[in-house]
Amino acid sequence: MLGNQSEAMQYLRVDPAKAMKEQAKGFDAKKWVWVPVPAPDGYKAAMVKSAAGDKVTVETQDGKTMELLKEKCDQMNPPKYEKCSDMASLTYLNEASVLYNLKARYEAGLIYTYSGLFCVAVNPYRRLPIYSDEVVKMYRGKRPSEMPPHVFAIVDTAYQDMLIEHENQSMLITGESGAGKTENTKKVIQYIAKVAGVEKKKEAAPAEAPAEGGAMIQGGLDEQVVQANPLLEAFGNAKTTRNNNSSRFGKFIRCHFSKLVNWQVLISNLIFWRRIV
Repeated sequence: MLGNQSEAMQYLRVDPAKAMKEQAKGFDAKKWVWVPVPAPDGYKAAMVKSAAGDKVTVETQDGKTMELLKEKCDQMNPPKYEKCSDMASLTYLNEASVLYNLKARYEAGLIYTYSGLFCVAVNPYRRLPIYSDEVVKMYRGKRPSEMPPHVFAIVDTAYQDMLIEHENQSMLITGESGAGKTENTKKVIQYIAKVAGVEKKKEAAPAEAPAEGGAMIQGGLDEQVVQANPLLEAFGNAKTTRNNNSSRFGKFIRCHFSKLVNWQVLISNLIFWRRIV
């Protein structure tokens, strides 16, 4: 288990040794700024060489000299905020700093980043070992500030607030096509299933034979709900130019909890077919 946790942590938390090395770099807040450049970069780090009136002359890291208005420059955060886990704590919260922080964390294998109460996810387009049962146990009952950013922390916060306050909780997962909405929705259901689901008995009674033409229902209620996702995707997903498995409909998922039955999930699909792009 310890091996699995350490493997997951390298995709969740910044390496302390690398963080100390980056934070030790010299920095002058008055000289370093972000300047806009054409796509795909968007912004580049540059050093201010001179200023005259409302214009400044800067030199980018690749040696190019630019002259532009001061208002076009965004201030840069000190090295201590390198790969910051919560962007709400940045000294300068501008577009360039947000994009740089997300890019730096993504290149380090960290796909989740907090922004206050929000959790920003950048699709890695590969499977990471950060959704195992061991990781679920790591986040159970913990405050978001105690653990690295993760969708599990957001789900656990909602679940704990429901238990304490006895009030309905809501989660909104939004983003562009291919951002990872469907996959993160699966992780939300997975976490709830593991934390709030009824544990199966070791010696469970054998399942009844299905009716003619039917299928054998196996596993507990939590497993059945998780395994229902591929069926929904088969009916409502399609390949697009931006996403090989794009959901062509909106999904509204409602989880009902009671004292008698630990949990029950009802899935309603609000169909509003999208234009396939």
